[in-house]
Amino acid sequence: MAGTPSCKDHKEQGQEAAGVATFVKDYMSLLLPADLNLLWTIGAMLVAVLVLMLLSGLTLALSYTPDASLAFGSVEALERRMPSGWLLRSLHMTGASFFMAALYLHVFRGLYYGSYRAPRRGLWLIGSALLVMVMITAFAGYVLPWGQMSYWGADVAGKAVGAVPLIGPVLERIFLGGDAPGTATLHRMFVLHFTLAFSIVGAVLLHVAVLHTRGSSSPSGLRGQNPARMLPFYPYFTIKDTLGVVVMALLFTLVLCFWPGLITEPANYRPANPLHTPADIEPEWYFLPFYGMLQAVPSKFAGLLVSAGAVAVLFCVPWLDRGAGWIGEQTGQRWLARLAVSALVVSFVMAGLAGSHHVQGIWLLVGRLATVGYYAYFLGFLPFYAKLANWGERA
Repeated sequence: MAGTPSCKDHKEQGQEAAGVATFVKDYMSLLLPADLNLLWTIGAMLVAVLVLMLLSGLTLALSYTPDASLAFGSVEALERRMPSGWLLRSLHMTGASFFMAALYLHVFRGLYYGSYRAPRRGLWLIGSALLVMVMITAFAGYVLPWGQMSYWGADVAGKAVGAVPLIGPVLERIFLGGDAPGTATLHRMFVLHFTLAFSIVGAVLLHVAVLHTRGSSSPSGLRGQNPARMLPFYPYFTIKDTLGVVVMALLFTLVLCFWPGLITEPANYRPANPLHTPADIEPEWYFLPFYGMLQAVPSKFAGLLVSAGAVAVLFCVPWLDRGAGWIGEQTGQRWLARLAVSALVVSFVMAGLAGSHHVQGIWLLVGRLATVGYYAYFLGFLPFYAKLANWGERA
């Protein structure tokens, strides 16, 4: 009878179910170093926030209109008329900030413990690509509400792209869909935001698959990866990850309910006005370090290279670092390594503060010093640390 499942169909479904069960069983029995600290729970936090972002984003997309004359009104109607619409948008906005904060911590953990070294170079490269994808997705999402900061943020980004020699004007027109931000820009950002969101899910699955193959790094380096010092993922690390997600959920709720001003921009609650330039144009907080580097350089094109290079240099880290272990395993100059990592973090934060102050006055000097300090870690410290450590041992 037509439409009735055959024995072959039932057999194939049974095989698929068995395959999924085998994968879950293998993953739960994955051996991990017993000394993994709380920084290794950030991956679980990122997955939890990603699921929240996808669910809330899909719901928001049902009511959004990517048109310059209707976008802001559709967002306002969603917040004021749709049942719990304000909560959905707040969850999505707060989730974006928490996702970026957790992602930066994840990258810092990888840099600190040398998680990019062989045999995990591929894992690091996938993670770096994920960072780029998330940043592009976040920027596209910031443009979509079409408030004042959304419009002028797109305008600033378009002018930065337009600074590329020879092909800049063409790239700017492709990016904006015209001479200025408008409906074409919104269509581009909406498609980009929507498409990259699902591409990120695929990249995360690939990231987890490679992690399963290569194994996790350890705070104690090679000693921690000794099979005798490993424990299965379930139940030991599932409990730790669950605790991390619960703590993050509490912080998430506090920001969402009591301190929403930390992650919102008041100017973006006013509709876009091409005839009125805001006195202070600045991106979301998680882009401020790169915005500060962009403004710290007098030339627009050079500033674009420096800002984009701050992310691109992460792809080169596995080959820039000539050391054999993380900073805690080097026996010569541990204090120098920790000082360098601290200087990197301080430089990144100071670049963000300079960006929030529009790199004017004393902040211009701060922004330039922070930019030099940031690049000094990757181009000055990593390639030569191993030699310094060996020299310290001989001394």
